[in-house]
Formats: sequence, C-alpha cells, structure tokens
Amino acid sequence: MTDAPAAATGAPPLVPAVPAAPEETFSERAGAGAEEPDASADAVLVRRTLAEIGPTADRVTSYFYALLFTRHPDLRAMFPAAMDAQRDRLLKALLTAADHLDDTPVLTAYLRNLGRGHRKYGTRAEHYPAVGEALIGALERYAGSGWDAETEAAWVRTYTTISQIMIDAAAENESHAPPWWQAEVVSHDLRTPDVAVITLRPDLPYPFLAGQYTTLETPWWPRIWRHYSFASAPRPDGLLSLHVKAVPAGWVSNALVHRARPGDVLRLGPPAGSMTVDHSTDNGLLCLGGGTGIAPIKALVEDVAEHGDRRPVEVFYGARSGHDLYDIDTMMRLQQTFPWLAVRPVTEAEGRLPDAVRRYGPWAEYDAYLSGPLGMIRSGLDALKGAGIPTDRIRHDYLGEVARAS
Repeated sequence: MTDAPAAATGAPPLVPAVPAAPEETFSERAGAGAEEPDASADAVLVRRTLAEIGPTADRVTSYFYALLFTRHPDLRAMFPAAMDAQRDRLLKALLTAADHLDDTPVLTAYLRNLGRGHRKYGTRAEHYPAVGEALIGALERYAGSGWDAETEAAWVRTYTTISQIMIDAAAENESHAPPWWQAEVVSHDLRTPDVAVITLRPDLPYPFLAGQYTTLETPWWPRIWRHYSFASAPRPDGLLSLHVKAVPAGWVSNALVHRARPGDVLRLGPPAGSMTVDHSTDNGLLCLGGGTGIAPIKALVEDVAEHGDRRPVEVFYGARSGHDLYDIDTMMRLQQTFPWLAVRPVTEAEGRLPDAVRRYGPWAEYDAYLSGPLGMIRSGLDALKGAGIPTDRIRHDYLGEVARAS
C-alpha cells in the first residue's frame, strides 16, 4: 500500500504511535475530555498537561530528544540520521495513550502490539526508563504553572504502566518470533510510472491475517521503517504481495518503486492491524479502497473466498482517473469468479467515493472496511455512519494510513 500521505515511523517512538485526529488541532484534541466525569484522576491530569503544551509541541519534542541523546548518547544510533519525520511522533503518540487511559482492554491490546513491533528497532527493557526520564524533563520545562508534584506523579504512573505492558509483550513475543524477517524481492511489477506490485519471499514463515500490514525497511535507508498492507491473503507458498506508490520526497516508497529489483533483500517487522474479517458472522462486507488502498481490500476478498463464505461483498474502488485503477483487471477477474462479489470502480470524474457509496445500499447490515488516503478515510467514516453502520462495525487501520509517507 502507499506510504502516503502522512509522516512515517522511522525509529522507535517507545510509546503509542497514532496521530491526533486530522480535523482537530493538537491543543483542541488534548483538551477534549480532560474534564470528563468518568475519567480517572491520572487521565485528567495527563490530558491537562497535553492541552497545556499543545502550542509549544515542537519545542517540547525537540527538548525531549535533546535530553535523551545528551543523557544517553548510545541511543542515538537507534534512530534515523534525519530526524525530521520522527520529531512530531512523541506527543501525538502520548495523546493517543491519554485518550485510552480509561479503556484498559483497548489500550493494552494496542500497547502489546507496539511492544512486539519495537523489537525490530533493537529496543530493550532498559531503554524505557531513559525515555521516561527525558519525557518528564521535557514536560516539566514546558507545562507551565500546571505542572506540580501531583501531575508529575500521574505522568510517572502512566508512563510506568505503558512501558511495562510493552516490555512484557516484547518478552513474551521473543520466545517464539524473530524481531524481524528477511524478505527477498522475487518480482517487481511496475503497474504505472509510480505504482509497483512487489512480491516477497520471507526467510521464515510469516504469520499474518488478510487485511493486516507490516513495517518495512530497505537496505538503502537504514532505520527508516514504513507501513504497507498485504495485498493478498496468506498463500500456501508463503509469498507476500505489497502495493507501493511512490510519493514526492518519499525515501522508502521511491526506493521500492524505482530502485528495488528481484534479488534485493528487505526487512519486515511483525504483522499488525485489526482490519480483518470476522468469520463468526454472516454480515455482508462493504469495502472502500482508494488508490493503493485496494491492496488490503483484495486480501479480504481472497480471505472470504478461502473460508467458503457466500455472504455479499461490495467493493468500491476509487482513483483519480481510470489510468490510476492499476489493479482493476485483477478485481474484475475476482468478480467474474465469485458471484457474491460486486466491484464498482469510481473515478473523480464520477464523483467522490463516499458519495458513490451513498447511492447504493442499504448498508446497515454490513461490516465496513476502509483503506486509502486519510481524506478518503475521514469522509468515508462520515458516509458509513450516515448510512446507518454502527461505529464498532467500521474497520480501518488509521495507524497504517498515517505512517505511509516516504
């Protein structure tokens, strides 16, 4: 899948890594919910701090890294040489953790996934206290009059909880999985001047589910990792397929599209993501794939077929123009093969993808899946909720989408 349009993850954030909601400023979202009556005392204090430092987020983050690298210079080698894409990740990540402090199951599942994923960076348990010390130091400097002993204690407790969940998950994962997989490029199909379909052969079995994504590092940009969705369900031969769109100034995406060739070896982190099919229900699937967001949608279709399901699957495949529907032939062949599948290509000349979805339906009994550019996901969420699909039946991996930028 494309690694556009947002900043990407090149090095270990060591805390949750999801950005603030696109339609809100940092300060607005940090302040939202700070006084919620059901929030714990620690959650209230943490959110107040985040609201306070919102206007100076860039300076807080720069000061955090300055403290971290000054006190622990050995950690600098874990991060990419260029820190531009890395600097804004810390506070956005903390904001996400703050949002879910009182939702233990969601927070725990998310942090465990991150803890497993951070093994690929070389992160060890002893690194977490160093990050915590630098974090507290940066917050104390910029939080103003709102910072006191009670607030500091709340942050210490919060960070201790976050880091311990991640440490435990990494330790458990270490017993049965490698920190990363080597994957050889076995084919490179340039579908358009800026979109390539790449097939990989991992050195060890790579367990994943249709709809999930991986993190990927190339030999040309060490310590720079980007997220890509798998474009097929697990295959008997173990091969993996990715769709990559080169974006302007995108280091990894341009290398994969224009430089990678069969025989090159990449590194993969562990699979992640929750945009998977629930095979315990017979609900129909409503899938919106924009651009290379069609990749995980194709994987979901294959997954339904392999499980022998006969429930309806409706795919809306959006692109700027017909030329950009680079995988339409594959999707139409799938439609001809499976009578329960309907594929509807939508170009900008025909209107926006969410508008096209509204013209069909009803969708209230469907499970919905979204994959594509951030703008499409935002408008798609509104359209799907407006069509009567409950929020808990709308699946998308926002993390994967925002981390596909270079």
